Amino acid sequence: MLVQTDVCIVGGGPGGALLGYLLAKRNVSVALVERHARIEKEFRGEHLTADGEEILVRHGLFDKVVAEGLLPMAKVEYWKDGRAMEVLFPDEEAGETHMSIHVPQGNLLGAILREAKRLPSFRLLMNTTAKELLRDSEGRTVGLKASRAGAELTIKCSVVVGADGRYSVIRKLAGIPARIKKHGFDLLWAKVPQPEGWEPVIRNALAGDQPISLFTQAGGFIQIGWNIPEDTYPALRKGPIEPFLEKFIDEYPDLEETVRASIKSWSDFILLKVYSSYSETWVQDGVVIMGDAAHTMSPTGAFGINSALKDADVLAELLLRLDLSEPVEAAKLLPFERERREEIDRFHRLQQEKEAAYASRFR
Repeated sequence: MLVQTDVCIVGGGPGGALLGYLLAKRNVSVALVERHARIEKEFRGEHLTADGEEILVRHGLFDKVVAEGLLPMAKVEYWKDGRAMEVLFPDEEAGETHMSIHVPQGNLLGAILREAKRLPSFRLLMNTTAKELLRDSEGRTVGLKASRAGAELTIKCSVVVGADGRYSVIRKLAGIPARIKKHGFDLLWAKVPQPEGWEPVIRNALAGDQPISLFTQAGGFIQIGWNIPEDTYPALRKGPIEPFLEKFIDEYPDLEETVRASIKSWSDFILLKVYSSYSETWVQDGVVIMGDAAHTMSPTGAFGINSALKDADVLAELLLRLDLSEPVEAAKLLPFERERREEIDRFHRLQQEKEAAYASRFR
């Protein structure tokens, strides 16, 4: 099967979906390739900051997401010895009405893709896996070979966008080196039901010397993010879970009942290996990478999803100015990297500063 399009985007997460919508809305033909068969795939970073919210509002998408369902956070709390020692509220004088917003992945993608699929220049290819970049005689990328439900698919285009996350296939196929920086910790995720009367809040505490945060979720759940020293999970799993849970209950005693009912074994946690990545470049002839594919973030500060949305916003404006009737040279894509790299580098530094200073809030 052959597909001819202006832009092929690999990765149907928030950044890739938004880019596809913004381009198709301006009559650029787009093929969005997503390896999963459904959009409701498991996803951790689901909090919108003011930056992400502003982008959705500006493009007329925020109300669509509201209709799907979201949950604004009323406050941020810092707990110690079983009680809140500090509470932060929105700055009403600055016009703030919430701290951040939890948006389930399926709701955010559902809203964006529903609008995109109404556009004749947008094509969504689910259950499709990128296999190989197509190159011309000058070495420029001119398309993509993929597999869809076992059948080979060829996509001819002027630029391939890698929006396919921290393990980006497009980055690897393009041979773009990425430098990895470890943060000294890994993260355990779990999800428990909210007790009756629970407010939409983000909580932070220390269990021993490790951060443990709670994120209220739409739909009646609380997401637990628990830092553990890097590479210690295999040894941790060999021991009993009860002493581990006791540390949680010491800090958050009001959640003892729901935690004991929901977390019975180590299998109720999901491990996230935490690192940042710094790609040597984000562009080459016919290829551009964005979001976690270009600059993986740690979970600190919820910068990842919001940076991907900003990448999409900036990249769309650049691509709309280019001639997409032929392969796009790296030099014409480079302004995107130049504009975004400074902010991304600042966010990477800010994450490291926040992680280093976290424990000082509890002294």
